[in-house]
Amino acid sequence: MPFVYIVRCADGALYAGWTTDLGRRIAQHNAGQGGRYTRAHRPVALVYHEETADRRSAMRREALIKQMDREEKERLIAVGVKREA
Repeated sequence: MPFVYIVRCADGALYAGWTTDLGRRIAQHNAGQGGRYTRAHRPVALVYHEETADRRSAMRREALIKQMDREEKERLIAVGVKREA
């Protein structure tokens, strides 16, 4: 099952992505093999994740999260809502 996730970078920035293996992906980010932004802002810490029904749902949810402003992302993290898309 795919996951949508948010990590907090060392500089406090929030980065969203999706993956089928959450542990591996976080390790990649911290090893400098993740997204371009996270390579320069390591280490990252997982602050939110949710499981989705399929890859397509994960990609759609990631796009929605990336459109949120920081305040909305922080609320999502605080509430910890984990829902299937």
